[in-house]
Amino acid sequence: MKDLHELKLIRELTHFKDDLIQTHELDRVYIDGNSYPIIAFTIGTTDKTKPALGLFGGVHGLERVGSHVVITYLTSLFKQLSWDEELRERLKDCRIVSIPLINPAGMAAHQRSNPNGVDLMRNAPIDCEEEKPTFLVSGHRYSNRLPWYRGEEGKPMEIESQALVDFCKEQLFDCPAAVTVDFHSGFGMKDRLWFPYAKTSQPFPSIKQVQNIKDILDETLPHHIYQIEPQFDSYTISGDLWDYIYDLHREANSDNENTLIPWTLEMGSWIWVKKNPLQIFTAGGFFNPIKSHRYDRTMRRHMLLIDFLFRASRNFKSWT
Repeated sequence: MKDLHELKLIRELTHFKDDLIQTHELDRVYIDGNSYPIIAFTIGTTDKTKPALGLFGGVHGLERVGSHVVITYLTSLFKQLSWDEELRERLKDCRIVSIPLINPAGMAAHQRSNPNGVDLMRNAPIDCEEEKPTFLVSGHRYSNRLPWYRGEEGKPMEIESQALVDFCKEQLFDCPAAVTVDFHSGFGMKDRLWFPYAKTSQPFPSIKQVQNIKDILDETLPHHIYQIEPQFDSYTISGDLWDYIYDLHREANSDNENTLIPWTLEMGSWIWVKKNPLQIFTAGGFFNPIKSHRYDRTMRRHMLLIDFLFRASRNFKSWT
């Protein structure tokens, strides 16, 4: 298997031995004689009817920083479990689930898409409902040589996409409340916290719960850095995995009040390029902080948000 630094870090996480940590290999992607596992973690109670926080990264192979934020948080969490009895007690009634790297083969190949040239965030069987979606960017089926390719119409979802969908269905659909964050980078000068929908500008069915979480966040962390908005404010797309997972969850829970709120954190990588223009000539320089002090700052700055959402998931009655 071709060496991949991020997979090495994830394997180190699998070596933590604790009865509150479970490791899952969801599937493997094979390319050029190499195999890349899609590894997931579940932390806390095994009772899937308890509230949960989901942390996901690496959907786009060029956006390494998203996986690094998730790995950094999980590393800190696992080490805390060795001494923090209060945290251990808390995790007996809630859960954290995570896939730190959804597209390992794409990351190994230094490309946005997976090895088949498919943009996984355009791969779900769900279409944009706007009359004039953005050409190419909203997803297309012309050729896998062009970015934002959705995959061939009528074919099953890619291995990586299906692994994410199945994992969420298994781990989150029975929770009374689940909050997820998918970490990306590369859009604009600000860190944007997006909520669905990406497929339409029509009102999001769970907008009341989103607004409640936003209000609590604004009150609890009044100096936070995030611009909170629906994804369609930036652009609409076809095939968004989180739109698809949200709709599946809503259909599966039509007879109860279980809630799923999927967030996407789009880290504004243009600010890193503005401060260090030469990094665009390095691998992944447009999407990731290159200077060590900016990398360290990025790893730190989102820990408050994750901790807040972990608390919010446990105290879901305050916003549902």
